[in-house]
Amino acid sequence: MKRNTIVITAVLFVLAIFAWAGWANWEYRKQAAERLLANAAQGELVAAAAGDAGGMVSPLVGKPAPAFALEDLSGNMVSLSKYKGKALLINFWATWCGPCKLETPWLVDLRNQYASQGFEIIGVSTDDIDRSDKEKLGEEKKEIARFVEQMHMPYPVLIEGDLLSKPYGGLDAMPTSFFVDRTGKVVAVQMGITSKDDIASNIRKALGEGN
Repeated sequence: MKRNTIVITAVLFVLAIFAWAGWANWEYRKQAAERLLANAAQGELVAAAAGDAGGMVSPLVGKPAPAFALEDLSGNMVSLSKYKGKALLINFWATWCGPCKLETPWLVDLRNQYASQGFEIIGVSTDDIDRSDKEKLGEEKKEIARFVEQMHMPYPVLIEGDLLSKPYGGLDAMPTSFFVDRTGKVVAVQMGITSKDDIASNIRKALGEGN
């Protein structure tokens, strides 16, 4: 009898643990959902449903791409408005980013493939830039330029991409790409590396060709 009581007590204890774990898991999911909704309200990237390319959804999709003007490696200011009427891929990357090194050759190929149809890529480096030290700034720009040369990037490359972190939703992962149609509207976002086919599909979407 005593042994049966011990067994029953143990079983009830285990069931109580499972019940608590289930409640805790539900509470975690609820809090996570609330965080995602709050982030979305602030224009930040949020997790997408399973199967979405890039695994993320941005509140910017369907809205005009945030305007910007950044310096290129030659010291010239380049604005987004310069590319009005073109389909664009705004690609945020960094020299220290391993996946960026894998993705960049795909971007070069796709840019060359679709350029004649009015497509362009704007590469935006998010590498740290120290404007308080001219010598250090020069070295930082040289490092970015070396990456551009090694990767044979034929499209414009701008620096200080971190300045666009807030308007473009956080940029918490590299690479992150925004696909913009000819009217200036964001039609797709890819956060992190996906595949060359996914990128090509979103380029066609930006060009108005569908998938």
